Parts: sequence; C-alpha cells; structure tokens
Amino acid sequence: MARGIRTALLPLAGVYDGAMRLRARAYARGVLRTYPLPLPAVAVGNLAVGGTGKTPLAAWIAGYALQQGARPAILLRGYGGDETLVHQRLTPGALVVADPDRRAAAARARAAGATLLVLDDAFQRLDVARDLNLAVLSAEGEDAARWPLPAGPWREGWWALGRADLVVVTRKRASAGDAQQLAGRLAASCPGVPVAVAHLSLGRITTLVSGGPVAREALAGKRVVAVAGVGDPDSFAAQVRALGPTVRLAAFPDHHAYSAADVARLVRAAAASDYLIVTEKDAVKLQPRWPADVREPLVGRLEVNWETQADAVRGALDRVFAATVPPRPSPRRIDRP
Repeated sequence: MARGIRTALLPLAGVYDGAMRLRARAYARGVLRTYPLPLPAVAVGNLAVGGTGKTPLAAWIAGYALQQGARPAILLRGYGGDETLVHQRLTPGALVVADPDRRAAAARARAAGATLLVLDDAFQRLDVARDLNLAVLSAEGEDAARWPLPAGPWREGWWALGRADLVVVTRKRASAGDAQQLAGRLAASCPGVPVAVAHLSLGRITTLVSGGPVAREALAGKRVVAVAGVGDPDSFAAQVRALGPTVRLAAFPDHHAYSAADVARLVRAAAASDYLIVTEKDAVKLQPRWPADVREPLVGRLEVNWETQADAVRGALDRVFAATVPPRPSPRRIDRP
C-alpha cells in the first residue's frame, strides 16, 4: 500500500525536484541573492528529512569551537520548540538563537557577543552565505526510498552535494562497513570533497530531573523501555540495546508534544521495567511534566565519534575559527642580566 501511495505521488515529486534544481541554479547564477552574514559561519544540514544526526553534529561543532576560544551561536528555525531547548542542554556555553530569519538571528547573535555562527539545518538555506558548508547523510537512510518529497524523504538528491565543502556520513545502528561503503560512493561522486564518517553512540547517561550521572554498565542485563519521539526511533532503540539490556521501544512521532495521557503511559512503563530511557529531544519536554513521586527516567546523550577523516573535519573548522579568535600574543622575552 505504501508503495502505491508513493507511486501516486511521483508526479508531485518530479515537480518538487525540478523546482529545487531551478532554485539552486538561480542562487548559483545570482538571479536570487545570497546575503552575507556578519560573522564567520558553518552550516550543517542534510539532504533527506529526519534522523541523520545533524543536531548532535551541530552541537559538537559548537563545543569544539568553545574549546578553540571562539564564542559560538547556534542559529536554528526553532521548529516545534524542542530544538532550541535541546541545543541549550547540549552546549550550555553557546548562545542559541531561534528565528526563521537567519540574518536577523545572526545580527542578534553578534550583538550578544558571538564570534562564530553555527547554522543548524541550513544546507538548503541558500539565501545566506557560509564559510563552510557541511552535508550530513545517514548510513541508515540507505534503506529509504530514493524518491524526492513528497513521495520519498529526499529534499535534494546527490546532485546538491556540489555545494558541500565537507560531507559527513553518520551511523547509529548501521555497521561500520556499511557507512564506509556509502562514504566511498560519495567520495567517488564528489571528487576533492572530504567525506568523513561519524559513529553516533550513546555516551553520557543522566537522570531526567536531578541530572545525576548513571554508569552505562548499569543497563546491562536490565529490562529497559526506550522512548523516542525522533525521526529514527529504531536507531535509538538499537543504541540502547548495544549497552546490553533487553529493550522495548516506545516510539512517538518526531517533535511529539506529550499529552497527560502519554505521560501516564510512560509512568506505567517505568513501573513495569528496570529503567525508562529517553532521548535528549524528549527529555526537554518530559522533564517539567514528570511526576515528582515517580522514579525519574534516564536520558541518553548521543556522542560523536569520528571514524574517518577526523583531521579533515577539524582542519576545515580551524580555518573558519582562525577568523574569529584574535591571535594570542607571544610570551615576552625577558633578558636576564
């Protein structure tokens, strides 16, 4: 049935794909204007909708920028309200500005003291310039239909990778071999563009309300309910399962707004299991609504682990950061008598 629906939508998909190609050409030829931003900018985005890992990657970039002495601002449209809270939770040292108008957001960030812009979900935002353009593709997305929206998940096809300065293949439940195979095909189709592979695994685990740390080993052999209102809930379940528990998945739509009935259902699930663990995206919505007299769930944070081309990624970012951080003065030489 799903294939029949997609087939019926193919004419619309063809119109959509043609419109996106014409739009990209119009920007490339200057028919449509690309506006400069007031600060150096790194854009992160994907070709397909949902679940590629662009949010943890944007947070990693902002965290790396902080380590290098820059003051990053993460700019995003703020869809659903949860993305802003997630970035504030992931990178507390960064500014987070939610505004569909990226130029206005950039001006606000600069006025607040930012020295670098990280544009989340901005690969298709051709109206604003960037110094580094990252395209993110998921190894799990290889199983998805190859059709453009609305028949399939693709905002743009691989033809759009000509705009990328760097391509990142992410994997959650896919094997390292599958990710490397996809990276090889991308490298062949984008000569001269570095293609990196990043494994997104569960790193730090904390409690939902108090924020206390929980050892990953504590989940081994336990009965765990994984709660995921994200684009790829199956991957979250697989990431939890990799820690050794028996996992039951409670999946919700992406950007799901939890009702009182949903919270009551999760409270029952927590009582019937050893642990209930949620994604960062769900944690920001569930934390203020979780009953104080019920054992708090756990929160699993995704960790970016570079498997290939880590030096290329850091080198590309360092070149952008160099324009944001004033050079440190050399130590003064003191001549001893």
